[in-house]
Amino acid sequence: MKKTSLILLASLAFSFFSCNSTKEQQGHLSVIGPKEITLTSDRMTPEVLWSLGRIGEVVVSPDGTQVLFTLTYYGIEENKGNAELYLMNADGSDLKRLTHTPVGEYNPRWSPDGKTIGFLSAESGSMQLWVMNNHGTGRKQVSEVESGIGGFAFSPDNKKVLYTADVKLNSTVKDIYADLPKATGRINNDLMYRHWDHWVDNFTHIFVADFNGKSLSNATDIMKDEPWESPLRPFGGMEQITWSPDSKSIVYTARKKTGKSYSLSTNSDLYQFNTETGKTINLTSGMMGYDMNPVFSPDGRFLAWESMERDGYEADKIRLFIIDFESSEKTYLTESFDQNVHSLVWSNDGNKIYFTSNWHALDQIYSIDLADKNIRKITEGVHSYNSVMLAAEKLIGARMSMSSPVELFSIDEESGNQTQITFVNKQLLDQIQMGRVEKRWIPTTDGKEMLTWVIYPPDFDPEKKYPTLLYCQGGPQSTVSQFWSFRWNFQMMAANDYIIVAPNRRGLPGFGMEWLEQISGDYGGQNMRDYFSAIDELAKEPFVDENRMGAVGASYGGFSVYWMAGNHNKRFKAFIAHNGMFNLESQYLETEEMWFANWDLGGPFWDKNNKAAQWSYENSPHKFVQNWDTPLLVIHSELDYRIVASQGMSAFNAAILRDIPAEYLYFPDENHWVLRPQNGILWQRTFFNWLDRWLK
Repeated sequence: MKKTSLILLASLAFSFFSCNSTKEQQGHLSVIGPKEITLTSDRMTPEVLWSLGRIGEVVVSPDGTQVLFTLTYYGIEENKGNAELYLMNADGSDLKRLTHTPVGEYNPRWSPDGKTIGFLSAESGSMQLWVMNNHGTGRKQVSEVESGIGGFAFSPDNKKVLYTADVKLNSTVKDIYADLPKATGRINNDLMYRHWDHWVDNFTHIFVADFNGKSLSNATDIMKDEPWESPLRPFGGMEQITWSPDSKSIVYTARKKTGKSYSLSTNSDLYQFNTETGKTINLTSGMMGYDMNPVFSPDGRFLAWESMERDGYEADKIRLFIIDFESSEKTYLTESFDQNVHSLVWSNDGNKIYFTSNWHALDQIYSIDLADKNIRKITEGVHSYNSVMLAAEKLIGARMSMSSPVELFSIDEESGNQTQITFVNKQLLDQIQMGRVEKRWIPTTDGKEMLTWVIYPPDFDPEKKYPTLLYCQGGPQSTVSQFWSFRWNFQMMAANDYIIVAPNRRGLPGFGMEWLEQISGDYGGQNMRDYFSAIDELAKEPFVDENRMGAVGASYGGFSVYWMAGNHNKRFKAFIAHNGMFNLESQYLETEEMWFANWDLGGPFWDKNNKAAQWSYENSPHKFVQNWDTPLLVIHSELDYRIVASQGMSAFNAAILRDIPAEYLYFPDENHWVLRPQNGILWQRTFFNWLDRWLK
C-alpha cells in the first residue's frame, strides 16, 4: 500500500485560499491550524474522515456576484471543531479566507447594501454580533447581549437587527428556596421539562434592536413574557424567521403551547409582528400541522412557507403554500406533487419559487411557476442537493453524495448543467479510492419494487466472497438518499472490505405518501420484511458470503436491529445497534415528544382497545429476547433524551443474561449523535473491531 504525506487543505489557507488577512488577524490563528497526516493507504479511515472540511451555512451577496460560507475543520488532538468564514465569486474564483480566530464564526449575513458582513462570534466570551467590511477587515463587536445571541438578521433597510436570545421564564429551586444555594434538585410539574439533549430552563425569544452600523440599542423582546420559543426546538434556526421587504414586520415560526400540550402537538404557526404598532397576528390559524420557514416574495405581496396538514404527524407531506397579503387568500401550490418541498427561494421577478425535493432517493432542485403551478425539475444526477440559492445569473446549490461531502455547485437553470465551484476536500479525496455505488430495484414480499443502494469495496473482485452489512435507516421516515455521513459513512464501511446493502424500505420519503406512511403503526411489520427482501436478494450473489452477514443501524435502525435479533432466522452473524428503541412500553413514557410516540406507535400501551397500539407493543424487540442467538454491540449516549440510555443498557443486559456475546459502548457526554472527534473515532474503531471479530 502506498504511503503519502499529505498537508490538509486547512493548512493551505494562506496559499490556496489567497488569504488577505491583516497582521492583527494572523495573530489570532485558530488552534486548529496547519496539520499534517500520513496516509498509509488509499482507503478511508476515521482519521481521514474527521480531517475533511465541512461546508456549513452559505449566503449569496445581495447583487448575486459573491458567495459567503462557513467552513469547519475538526482537530482530533484538540477534540473540537472551528468554523471560519470564506468568500468567493459566484463562479468559484478569487477564494479568500476572511477570519482567523480560535473561537469560530457562525451565522454569516450580508448587509442589504452588500458592503458589510455580519456574523456571530464568541471571541469576547459569549456569542455576540460582529461586523466587518466585505473584504474581511475592520472587524468589530456591535452587541453586548448578556445571555448571548443565537442567530440574527439585518432588516432590509439596514436600520434594525432582529436576533434570538434565551430568556429565563421558569423558576428554579434556587429561586424558590434562596437558603439552598447548593441544592441540585429539579422540581417538575408538567411535561417537556427536557428536550433532545438539554433540560428546558430557558426559552429562545426574538428581539428587535435599532442598528446604526456600530452598535445595537433599544432592544425589544417581541415575545415578552410568553412561555414559548422561536425558532422551534431542537433544530430550528434563522430559516424560521424573516423580515418583510419593507422592514415593517417580522414573520416567525412558533408553537404557542406549553407542557403537556406542547408535547402532544406539532401545530406550529406563522406569526406576523408589526414593528411599528407592536401587534402580532397569526397568519396560519386553523392550519393544524407544522407551518414554518417563511419566505417573502421580493415585492412583499406574497409569503411562501412549508406546511404540514395533520397535527401530531411530524413526517407528514411538506406542502408549499403562499398567502397573498392583498386578498388574504392562501394557495396550496403543490397539491398534485406527491413529494416534499424544502429550501424555498423566490425568483427575482417573483414569478417562480425554487426548492429542493427528494424522489427515488435523490434530492434535486426544482422550480414552480406561480401562474400555472407547473413544476420543473432542474437538476439530474446521482447526488443530493440540500439547499438552493439565487445568484446573479445562475443558481447556487450545496450538493453531496455517498462519495463526497458537501461542495458548492453553480447550476444553469435552463440547461441544468452543474459546475463545481468549491473543492474543499479535493486534495485529500483525490488520494482516497472510493467504492462503487450501485442502484438496484428489488421486489418486496407484497409485490412492489424497492430501491436499494449497494456499495462495493474499493478494488472489488467479483470472484471473491465478501462479508456484507445490511444498513437499517433511522427516522423512521428519513430517506436513504445520496447522503454523506461523518459517522454512518458507507465509503468507510466499504473501505473495510464490506459490501453494504442500504434499502429504501417502507416508511421512507421520495416514493410517494403511500410508501412513506405505511410504517406508521406497523413497527416490526412490512418494513422488516423489506429489509429481509433486500439482504436475501443480495445473498444470492456469488460475491456475497451469506455466512458472514451483519445488520447495523441507529435510532429506528437500532430498533430494527434489536427486532431482527429475535426474528432473523439465523441470517446474520453480528449486530450493531446505536441509540435504538428496545422496549417500546418504556420508550413511550421515556421520550419527550409525545406526538411522535402517539402517531407512530398508535397510542399508549395501556389502551387495550386500541388495536394499532397493541400491535406495536406486541412487536417490541424485548418481547423476542428468548430467540436471541447472535453477538450484539450496543452503543448509547447519556444525553439522548429522545431514546434514553436505559434502552441500550436493557438490551445489553438482556444479551449478557442470555449468554449472548455482547459489548456496550457508552458515551456520557453525547446525545442522539456523536459529535466530538475523539468519540467519533472511538465509535468507528469499536464498530469495525466488532464486525471484524465476528464476520472476518
